[in-house]
Amino acid sequence: MRNAILHSVSRRLFSKENKSLFLELVRTDFKLRYQGSFIGYAWSLLKPLLLFVILYIVFVYFLKVGRDIEHYPVYLLLGIVMWNFFTEMTVQSLGSIVGRGDLIRKIKIPRWMIVLATSASASINLFFSLLVVFIFMAVNGVPVTLAGVGMLLLYVAITYVFALGISFLLSALYVRFRDVSYIWEIVLQAGFYATPIIYPLQMVKNVFIEKILILNPLALVIQGARHDLINSEQTLSFTTLWGSRPVMIVVSLSIIVIFIVVGIAYFKKQSRYFAENI
Repeated sequence: MRNAILHSVSRRLFSKENKSLFLELVRTDFKLRYQGSFIGYAWSLLKPLLLFVILYIVFVYFLKVGRDIEHYPVYLLLGIVMWNFFTEMTVQSLGSIVGRGDLIRKIKIPRWMIVLATSASASINLFFSLLVVFIFMAVNGVPVTLAGVGMLLLYVAITYVFALGISFLLSALYVRFRDVSYIWEIVLQAGFYATPIIYPLQMVKNVFIEKILILNPLALVIQGARHDLINSEQTLSFTTLWGSRPVMIVVSLSIIVIFIVVGIAYFKKQSRYFAENI
């Protein structure tokens, strides 16, 4: 009986009609994102590169940060790319339901599909950004290994699930409370500096604060991706803060699970009221 129900649900979710609608939503979302822009899709590559150049000049040449970190250009760019993926996915998803208000009112469409389509667009941008990271690795003499790429994909998947849970929560909240966008913008600004993107965790002298920072799943993801892809010794200290790396992974995954469960549950509860509240 249970298997029959699961089979019925999976057939409905991945029906031919839903697949076609999903692909059309992804295509439209990706196209509209750069509509009216002079250089269009190139912004998906230029945005992280320009931020990289600014941060590299400011922190390396003026603040003397990162000079002792092996392959720091790759170290910094990878952190920026992973962070941009998270921020782009959550920010774009935040207003996705409201942005598709006319569509929701006109036709019967699975609400979750709108958020997933937005997340897919962010994933496309991530793909091109990671190509730039691999080019940087080649230029800096950092070997690209199959194991390193495999671990990077795992960390990308973890980031995606974390961002998806937050996206479901934010998109549902934004339908009723438009102040959510301003609050989330402030949270992201604080999160950028609270996440080891520019600096190594060794710069945080207070051990307690260092442990608190690592509770952020993105800290583990970015540090882990750097270690496994770049294999820089500068990223190793975080693995021993709570005794072992698996312990930190369990803590971060637990936080991610909480967000994805709460996000989906709240989204499902509120989705029936979207049409009347938009």
